[in-house]
Order: sequence, then C-alpha cells, then structure tokens
Amino acid sequence: MAFANRPKSIASEILGYNYAMFGLGPYGPYWREMRKIVTIEFLSARRIDMFSHVQEFEVKSAVKKTYEYCFKNKSSNLNDVVKMEMKEWFGNLIMNTMVKILFGVQYKDNEDRSKAHKAIRRFVELFGVFIVADFLPYLRWLDIGGHEKAMKETAKEIDIILEDWLAEHKRKRKLKGNKSGDEDFMDVMLSICEDKDLYGFDADAVIKATCYAIGSHTTHATPESIEDCVVGGYDIPKGTRLLLNIWKIHYDPDIWPNPQEFKPDRFLTTHKDVNVRGNHFELMLFGSGRRMCPGVSLGLQVMQYVMAVLLQGFKITSPSDEPIDMSENFGLTILKASPLEVHLAPRLYSNLYELNNDLF
Repeated sequence: MAFANRPKSIASEILGYNYAMFGLGPYGPYWREMRKIVTIEFLSARRIDMFSHVQEFEVKSAVKKTYEYCFKNKSSNLNDVVKMEMKEWFGNLIMNTMVKILFGVQYKDNEDRSKAHKAIRRFVELFGVFIVADFLPYLRWLDIGGHEKAMKETAKEIDIILEDWLAEHKRKRKLKGNKSGDEDFMDVMLSICEDKDLYGFDADAVIKATCYAIGSHTTHATPESIEDCVVGGYDIPKGTRLLLNIWKIHYDPDIWPNPQEFKPDRFLTTHKDVNVRGNHFELMLFGSGRRMCPGVSLGLQVMQYVMAVLLQGFKITSPSDEPIDMSENFGLTILKASPLEVHLAPRLYSNLYELNNDLF
C-alpha cells in the first residue's frame, strides 16, 4: 500500500492523456474506480472466455499465413526449412488480437495496420527513455534529447487513431440504440461513462486512455511512496521513488542456480511452487501488490495458446549453433534488441492449416 503510487512524469502526462491512463496515474479514487471497471468488465473470467474466439481466429490466421509463407519459399526438397523472423511475427499477432478485443477493429489494409503498429511501438519505446526534466523540472524548456517533442508527435498520432475508432463506435451505437450484440471493451466503456463521475476527466479521454492502457504493460513503472514508511530498517520518506532491480532478482544465483541457462524443468522440480501472480517476489513478471498487472490471466491465456498452436503446427529449429542473442532494449516493456530468426518446417497436412479446422 505504501508504494501504490506512481510519480508524475512527462511521459505519463503527454502519452497518458494527462494521467487519465489508469496504469500510469497516481493512486486515488479515480485509479481505484478505473481498475475496478477494467477488472470486472474486461478481465473477468467470463469476459476473457467471451473473447476467446477472437484470439483463436487471429492465431489461426497467423499460422495459416505462416504455412503459406513456408510453402511459397521452400525449395523442391520437401524437407527443406524456411528462415523466418519471429520477433515481428509475435508482435503483430499480439497487437492484432488486442486491437480486435479492445476496439473491435479489423484493419482495412496493411497501411492502416502498419501505421497503428508503428505508433504503438513508438509509444512503448518513448516510455523507456530517460527524461532529464523528470528529475530537474527547471530544464524542461530545453527538451534535452528532443524526447518531449517526439512524445507529443506520437501522442497526436495515437489520438487520431483512437478518435476515429471511438467516433465509429458512437455512430454504430446510435444506429442500434440499446440493443446488445458483440461488444468490445470500447463499447463497454461508452456505456459505463455515460452518466459516471470521472473525477474531472473528459469522458472521451478516459475511454481512449483506459482502452489503450489495457494493451500496454505498466506494472514495472517506478513506484512512489504515498506515506512515510520503513523498508529493511531504512526510513523512507513520503514521495520517494523506488527503483526495483527486477533483473537482479530474476538472475540471483542464490535463488535461481545457473540463471543464464534455459532450464524450464526447474519449474517442475526445485521451483514448482513458484508462480507469476505476484505471490512470489523472486519471479515478478506481472508485478505485485495493488499495482500488479490486472491482465495476467488474459496474458497467460493468449501466450500459452499461441505457443501451443505454433509448436503443434511447425518444427522450429535454430539457424545456427550459436547461442541466441538475448540482449534487450528498454521501454514500457522489455523488448528483444535483435531479430529472432528461426527455421520453420510445417508438421501437418496442408488442410489442417485452414481457418475452419478444429485441430488448433
């Protein structure tokens, strides 16, 4: 509770609709209300189950296109594998799935998709840059590094996209009146925000910011103490920013022997009781406490389904004997710095990659 707050920052102000994006906003009545809405109306077990057909369609579509790519690019030898870059593949699949679930949007063409994905990636990157003015506010007018200018440009691009989607939802809402149908989360937010006290925020801004926040991971944003407290025997005054060294925790050899080695069997033996739902501080993939990511169940479901279908449909091997480069780029999420190239070979008969099959 003591560290449930988030400090004010230029990125949260500009990219987060002036703190209307609940994952980045300060702890208080507005944050509690938005988290309750998101948890009950979007991330409940019932809602996640309602959206399962969306993720199934998007995953099957991606797998079908991957099979077609393999078939098109293989040589005359049927056993030949095809090299493919998977970092962008995973990114596009997750973005397509989340955009469809949140906004009910099916991109008109590749240009629309590319424009939206580029803006989202830029949003994630800009949250990871170091802004001098966050710590020395009197230097803000200098815009050292030009990051604030870039944030304003990106915020404008994203707002134009979200405003178009919101206007389309309002138009459809007027046409069908109060009739219920297949609702995405933006529809839900429109219904909720009609007559609700939004603590001084503009309704449209709240809808856009909340919908967008769900598709962005913010659990490891810097926490700030909301009251004086004691941590490990140290007196921590109110307003102190806490920097969590997540990397050190996850690579601590006293907790994780040989942490650099890929040993998934450790979660079946020595660490079988460790989970990622915030109960074990030695593994905080989704954060912990009050600011823990509320989308943990949806995230795990999507990830497990994607990996299961991909591994069932293709044999995946490394293109070389060299260790995979796991260097990172920083942002709102930790991104792999280099491409992820693999060799793919289809495992199944061609008809099993069609969208209407029930195998996946």
